[in-house]
Amino acid sequence: MSKMILFACFIALAASQVSAEATERKALTIATEGASPPWDMIDTEGKLVGYDIDVGNELCRRIAVECHFVAQDWDGMIPALTVGKFDAIMSGMAITEKRKKSIAFSRPYAGGFNQLVMRKDLQLPATDTKAKINLTSIDAPQQAILEQLQSALSGKTLGVLRSSNSEAVLNELFGQVATIRSYDTQDNLHLDLAAGRIDGGLADYFTWKTFLDGKDGGTAAFYGPELSGGLWGPGVGIGVRKQDTDLVAAFDKAIDDCIRDGTLKTLSLRWFGIDISPPVAP
Repeated sequence: MSKMILFACFIALAASQVSAEATERKALTIATEGASPPWDMIDTEGKLVGYDIDVGNELCRRIAVECHFVAQDWDGMIPALTVGKFDAIMSGMAITEKRKKSIAFSRPYAGGFNQLVMRKDLQLPATDTKAKINLTSIDAPQQAILEQLQSALSGKTLGVLRSSNSEAVLNELFGQVATIRSYDTQDNLHLDLAAGRIDGGLADYFTWKTFLDGKDGGTAAFYGPELSGGLWGPGVGIGVRKQDTDLVAAFDKAIDDCIRDGTLKTLSLRWFGIDISPPVAP
């Protein structure tokens, strides 16, 4: 048998194995932090709920597998995935080049942006909180806005979720002028901000909005422009092990179908009040 025929047989066998893996999966265990509402949280009955959970259950229904969601600390989420503790991550996780060195991602199932929140009693200079800056490409006027922010936040203490892209961005933009304090959970950051132990912080807009609309959020407000791009990447995706190519393909198709028929838009409006579903893939 020639080398070309052997190679063709090998490719066919590999393809059939991937296809078999995709159809043989009966259940998936999906990790989420459970502490970043409305993306994911634990309700009064101790159940994981939120946008990630609703989207995950819908995707699993479409690829005909049973979903089991488990809570996992953010810091250890990617290492736990790579060693097989669970099959996927759905926790508002941005798709970034750094993370893609360790794991694979589905196509985005959500967009979004981050924003600073600061204590009102600091009486900082006014900013345009509806302005938008994509850190992937910053023009001169946007650079001037960032420099004004750096001046206003000089000497302040800013909180952020540990091991997040927001932590990297906060250090990059303000690490030279402010004290950066990293937290194991967003809830603990909220507690310190409400108690006045920090001056503000950087996080996902929707996570902040849930806090600001709650009983402890009245002392703080959004500050500065909406920030996206750069280290945050193209959007939020499902993290899987690199070898699980069948799972990536299955999720990608299900996500595309959910975008096309409006399911992601409906779930976005339910949890966020606006449509954060990504555009249809070309």
